[in-house]
Amino acid sequence: MFPRILSASAARRLQAHLRRGGLVAYPTESSYGLGCLPTSPHALRRLMQLKQRPQHKGLIVIGSSLPQLLPLLGRLPENQKQLAENTWPAPVTLLFRAAPRIPAILRGRHRSKLAVRIPAHDGARRLCAALGTPLVSTSCNKSGRRALCQQREVQRCFGRKVWVLPGRCGGAKQPSRIIDAETGKRLR
Repeated sequence: MFPRILSASAARRLQAHLRRGGLVAYPTESSYGLGCLPTSPHALRRLMQLKQRPQHKGLIVIGSSLPQLLPLLGRLPENQKQLAENTWPAPVTLLFRAAPRIPAILRGRHRSKLAVRIPAHDGARRLCAALGTPLVSTSCNKSGRRALCQQREVQRCFGRKVWVLPGRCGGAKQPSRIIDAETGKRLR
């Protein structure tokens, strides 16, 4: 169940790191992702500060399965649940109604909606499964700069501020598409 990059003891240490508000960088479809627990306001603020990202942009959350993401979402109509099941895993992010307790910093300008995805990148999916939690997934870079695709680039840029996992990014040239599940409108 654990990704090759994590032993059971490393997974426990990473879980503790994340519960303390720590950040993690990990490979995704197009670049390294920068993440934290989506329910930790402290970690979310640290991540936004580190990236120098404006709060109105919001963040994407990834998970290993739809059931893992459901606690972050409001009630999903059957057609939206079917859309998710027919779409994922894929480099496609869907915008759903957020559960009421979701931190505003995650939603950004979308106010009542949350961007979620089950990634096509096997390692990112298995990481969420191994940790037993969804993770924030934003490109690993300073805002306005190119996304980082190599472990050593991430370590050079962020140093000890981020737990960097080894691995290979997928071959996608673009970040995930974002689609509003309610309206079908493509946002990115």
